[in-house]
Amino acid sequence: MADHPATNPVRPISCERTLSEKKLHFGIIGAGRIGRVHAKTLAFRLPQAQTIAIADLNREAAESLAAHCGIPRVAESGSEIIADPAIEAVLICSPTETHADFIVEAAKAGKHIFCEKPIAHSLDEIDRALAAVKAAGVKLQVGFNRRFDANFARVRQSVASGEIGAPHLMHIVSRDPAPPPLSYIRVSGGIFIDMTIHDFDMARFLIGDEVEEIYTAGGVMVDPEIGKAGDLDTALVLMRFRNGVIATIDNSRKAVYGYDQRVEILGSEGKIETGNCYPNQAVVSSGKTMYRDLPFNFFMERYTESYAAELRSFTQAVLENRQTEVTGIDGRIPVVMAIAARKSYDEHRPVRPEEVEA
Repeated sequence: MADHPATNPVRPISCERTLSEKKLHFGIIGAGRIGRVHAKTLAFRLPQAQTIAIADLNREAAESLAAHCGIPRVAESGSEIIADPAIEAVLICSPTETHADFIVEAAKAGKHIFCEKPIAHSLDEIDRALAAVKAAGVKLQVGFNRRFDANFARVRQSVASGEIGAPHLMHIVSRDPAPPPLSYIRVSGGIFIDMTIHDFDMARFLIGDEVEEIYTAGGVMVDPEIGKAGDLDTALVLMRFRNGVIATIDNSRKAVYGYDQRVEILGSEGKIETGNCYPNQAVVSSGKTMYRDLPFNFFMERYTESYAAELRSFTQAVLENRQTEVTGIDGRIPVVMAIAARKSYDEHRPVRPEEVEA
């Protein structure tokens, strides 16, 4: 499931400095929603990192973010970021269709790379990017931040340690509070690429094995315009792992009560589950009812800590010259699963992931 670490990294960090003194110099490509999250993490929560420059097609957005985060330079383009000799690592937060090209360009320039998911919509493009990373010997981490969430990490620990025995069944619930704009849906690659891809990664991570068969049922129940755009807004994915575990992923583009993120795994010796996260733990009780406030409304609030943790992990992997925790292969396999899930829906049958590799 993981690539082998490079034995000769292109940009070694001087051993003359102690670990606490080292700083990894970043360049950020993209000042949109996720770019803002990462820029603030690097500026205010990660003393081992320093952002040298940022670029975005919307220069005003880049300038505003640079001013807020103390980033000294706004570059004209992602290529200018990559060409800067002072930058050791590149954060790719631009639209998906640019990811593969920026990965290839950054790898050839000897930069370590953190790239938001997915690497690309096409397996050929992903393979081109991963080949460039391997040839250059640089490090790559893909932005599957949920692995770094404390709740899901505890579930993984339980499975890996045998605390609940051999896992038998897993159910993942992942529902957004509202669908994204149609302009996004038309270019996103569809629900399985832009949304379920996180759950495919989570399924592999939690069980620690690979899926051998996928069956999908889905529909358009939230907005007919999503169907006209060629996508689904509601889906249930049934998966069988090589080790026999049966798992389901339950997706919806609209849960009116907020961001719904839950997991349950049933094992031979018990079960483990994790529920939604809330802004507070208060429960109001009266003579007629008991209730609490709604869960966090979306991913930026729900996964604040995991975003910081994944960048901390990447920074340490580069500074300590060790393998990243979410590799290029980890970025590729969920895309294979997403393509298989759509193929299953289209053809009304179970699909094995190797079918989409042909």
